[in-house]
Amino acid sequence: MLDIRLIREKTDHIRERLATRNGALPSLIDEVLAIDEQRRAAETERQKLQSDRNRISKEIGIAKKNGQDTSAIEAEVRGIGQRIDQIGKDADAADEKQRELLLGIPNTPHDACPVGDSAEQNPEVRVWGEKPKHDFEPKDHIALGASLGILDFEAGAKISGSAFVVYRGAGSKLERSLISFLLDLHTTQHGYAEVSPPLLVKPECLVGTAQLPKFEDQQYKCERDNLYLVPTAEVPVTNLHREEIVALEKLPIQYAAYTPCFRSEAGASGLGTRGLIRMHQFDKVELVKITTPESSMAELETLTANAEKVLQLLGLHYRVIELCTGDLGFGSTKTYDIEVWAPGQNSYLEVSSCSNFGDYQARRMNLRYKDENGKNRFCHTLNGSGTALARLFVALVETHQQADGSIRIPEALRGYFGAERIG
Repeated sequence: MLDIRLIREKTDHIRERLATRNGALPSLIDEVLAIDEQRRAAETERQKLQSDRNRISKEIGIAKKNGQDTSAIEAEVRGIGQRIDQIGKDADAADEKQRELLLGIPNTPHDACPVGDSAEQNPEVRVWGEKPKHDFEPKDHIALGASLGILDFEAGAKISGSAFVVYRGAGSKLERSLISFLLDLHTTQHGYAEVSPPLLVKPECLVGTAQLPKFEDQQYKCERDNLYLVPTAEVPVTNLHREEIVALEKLPIQYAAYTPCFRSEAGASGLGTRGLIRMHQFDKVELVKITTPESSMAELETLTANAEKVLQLLGLHYRVIELCTGDLGFGSTKTYDIEVWAPGQNSYLEVSSCSNFGDYQARRMNLRYKDENGKNRFCHTLNGSGTALARLFVALVETHQQADGSIRIPEALRGYFGAERIG
């Protein structure tokens, strides 16, 4: 959520930054400012009326001591009290309306964020490795999964519908091995503390991380209990410190969490969404950082490097792109996407999106820290997939497939999997 004081003081700058976002509505700023002006005018009137009531109340006391009739003045005081009560109700309604509007305004892109209209204008930051060369026609993960008996999409559809899968045998073991590998890497080498959060969260947690109210249609909701299945571990993990004032010496806070993730929109059918590419349920290891404004950009670089290390150890070719303003996520101020090469798809797949949200999420969840001067300031929050398992699974089996139809297990994963290949 944007700072209302910043909107007041730097209105033109906020409008200009929002205008670089594809589909953002800078006109919402005008609505916010109009309500803010009404609210502040009402508060000024309330303070004046309270002062008048106090003054008149003293006059009543003096008049009564002198034996004067005070009924008319007392009626005036009651009228002032009624007006104060009404202003209070109006102010509460204005506060609620202003918050509602602020929740619908996306974050402002960082000044260094490249300006562009769509993903086609995202600049490539770096590339690691080379595209794998096979001396045979590589299969996609769907064909590999069927021939090796490790992926069963028919069973997933029978149980739950389209965009679900059943991992079988070595497929299940590979998925479990990847989860353990990722958690161990991030906790023992990258300094993250492992947490295992609930998979059902309150609506205010989704508001805090900006999935609500904007993306209500993408959530799975348990109507009876007013709880939501997590779309990503970012939601419960970042909210671990909602409504808290964190000690400065505890920052940065770094968490790694494995959860299944649930998303009701899985994309339209087609080559880019077949198989494991877009699922209603998928596994993910998430990385979350909570830090100070001064260090958040440096932490974003570290976070991205931590996610990249996964692909390097697994021998997977990838590239890092920076999202331009028109492709930036709703709550993010700066984002790097990591895209891994999948030979069977003949394309790159996004396996991690590493974002700095600035104080946008922290304001929504009232997450603060006390600085060196004892002043309460809003934290900066960051997160990124470390990584998303379904697409990592795709890239791994398609990259390391062999001519005989087997799949070579990367050396970094063999201690977890217990074998050198599937086949």
